[in-house]
Amino acid sequence: MSARWLRGAAATAATAAFLVPASLLAAGPALAHTAQSPVQAPVQSPVHAPAYAPVRAPMQAPARASAHGTAAPAAVAKKLLRAWLRADRHAASRVATASAVSTLFSYPFRAPDKFAGCTGNACRFVHTSVRVPGGLGGILMIVSGGKVTKVYESRHLVKPSAAAGHLFDAWRKGDRNRGLEIATSTAVRTLFRTKFDPKGVKYFFQGCNSEPKGHSCAYSYEGGGMFMHVRGSKSRGYEVTSIGYIAD
Repeated sequence: MSARWLRGAAATAATAAFLVPASLLAAGPALAHTAQSPVQAPVQSPVHAPAYAPVRAPMQAPARASAHGTAAPAAVAKKLLRAWLRADRHAASRVATASAVSTLFSYPFRAPDKFAGCTGNACRFVHTSVRVPGGLGGILMIVSGGKVTKVYESRHLVKPSAAAGHLFDAWRKGDRNRGLEIATSTAVRTLFRTKFDPKGVKYFFQGCNSEPKGHSCAYSYEGGGMFMHVRGSKSRGYEVTSIGYIAD
């Protein structure tokens, strides 16, 4: 597939694709060092994270032990969050794996201000006063065997191509939560309608081009092309907001 075809296709896709209004990205992420960031009190008119319906549960709510005698996921997740807020890696390592600790302690935004509850062993902490890239809306902790074994978090990527590549890699691995780190729930839902087939058609990244209100990042494959529409800025971070397809 030629680069000339892709540029023309990108223009067509950009016209037809759903474009998220720039106002959704107007509130920047307010970058800060996590070690110095206390939990913020919610504002009067919060902007809720879009990916999941949050469960209203206070940060201090007691959690029951599981039937196997281990602490409930909520209790474990909150212990890790408190250790992170104190910049206490030693305490964090007692309730989380090394990789989970490393991911959490690299979080680029200030601390989420709301505990959104747990669905099974997946517990979320979300931002209600700032808009961060992606549909995750903050931090998602996966708890297993009394420890946080994996942390997903909203990402701050400074290039459109990096956002597109992160989402594509999440799709290739079949990991929706990873996709939500940098893409809206709409974009993730669209992409994951089809399972990535490692033995199927090969995708070739063709770069990103400017389009109204953002960028279009193209992947070509035999018989067509996929276009990830990316919005944001270097200071706010980029996210994939929608995906379009064109056939040969």
